[in-house]
Amino acid sequence: MDQSGSAKNNKDEILSLSAKVLELARDEILMSFRFLGRSLMEMKCIPYPGSDGVYSDTGGMYYDPVYLLRKTTEDFKFPARILFHSLLHNIFAHPFSGERTDAVLWDLACDIAVENVISTLSAPCITLDRDLSCAGMLKVLREDIGLLSAEKIYRYFRKNPLTPSRVLEYERAFKKDEHDRWRESSGTEMVISEEDWKKISRQVLAEIKNFSEMGSAGEALEKNLAEGAAVKYDYKKLLEHFVVTGESTRLSDDEFDYIYYTYGLEKYDGMPLIEPLEYREDKKIRDFVIAIDTSASCSGETVKKFIRQTFDLLKSSESFFRKINVHIIQCDSEVRSDDTLTDAEELDRFLDGLKLFGGGATDFRPVFAYVEDLVGKRAFDDLKGMIYFSDGYGIYPVKQPDFDVIFAFPGNDPGRPEPPVWSMKAIIEEDL
Repeated sequence: MDQSGSAKNNKDEILSLSAKVLELARDEILMSFRFLGRSLMEMKCIPYPGSDGVYSDTGGMYYDPVYLLRKTTEDFKFPARILFHSLLHNIFAHPFSGERTDAVLWDLACDIAVENVISTLSAPCITLDRDLSCAGMLKVLREDIGLLSAEKIYRYFRKNPLTPSRVLEYERAFKKDEHDRWRESSGTEMVISEEDWKKISRQVLAEIKNFSEMGSAGEALEKNLAEGAAVKYDYKKLLEHFVVTGESTRLSDDEFDYIYYTYGLEKYDGMPLIEPLEYREDKKIRDFVIAIDTSASCSGETVKKFIRQTFDLLKSSESFFRKINVHIIQCDSEVRSDDTLTDAEELDRFLDGLKLFGGGATDFRPVFAYVEDLVGKRAFDDLKGMIYFSDGYGIYPVKQPDFDVIFAFPGNDPGRPEPPVWSMKAIIEEDL
């Protein structure tokens, strides 16, 4: 046999052996974690020769067969560990986070969250020899952050910047796969939609509660699953419910026919056949309410960032009238203050002087009663809705009001009570 044929046979043997290694790893995981059966079936493992690593993707993972076999000789549990690691990224919805301002920190936060969950499971089939050296780092992070979900770790790193050497130290300890394909379209059949993965996550979450062998060790897994499976709502799209049709002074290009206009100018010595339409109907926002929960759970800086984010989203979509009527109401168990903005330019002055009043228990009902009283007093021309910013722990009204309501919550909290079915819910990620 010539050299080319021998090389081909050698490559085929490597491909075959690496595939068998991963198949055995899949069986090992299923023996210890039966509730992961469907998610493991969805995971595809595609050879990626020459890549010298493992790349997680929204449908599974790509791997270099030579790299995989080399790592397996160093620790025979590596295939099960890397497969488990990549699987958790998907069922925690890490690849579907959207654009992050710092991709390096987000990737690192995801790896730490996954490795922390694996450390709590204490399963022999996925435990590597070097894990013990990372336990101290995880312990310190848990003391500083609490639940080590990717979102919470990321926000912590943004508030407490890491030095480049510290980033490298964390990457050496926790990085197992590359995440480039989360942000790039791979053009392969491996893509599984975000909604499909979230359905899988919710199924795993439901099944794990009946998996008695887990005991308290599965707490981190459950909480990360709950956060990953949570439905995230597009706050900007929800704000579209607040638009009203109003008349703004601008030329209506849609309704103006320039052919007839210019024909008249030429034919009748400067006399146009029709006049341009000066007005057009635009969908804009004029009247709405921002209610702020001033119980101890909502800090002043968080409130300011939320209000500014709301105004920025509205202004960026040209949804504002030049003159507005926005009531910003503070309330804990009772209404504490009501500030009215009549011009978007007043926002900076308002935020600079903002002081929060309250700090007591949360009761949402007084604000609803207060706003309905304002409507009765004709304080609004056409109130479209109210945005209520809160941690969500309080007494909700039973009766549905005549205006739209968005409850905006800072971050996802699996234990938070559900708001009324007639309201809309937005999760506001604090991407600092």
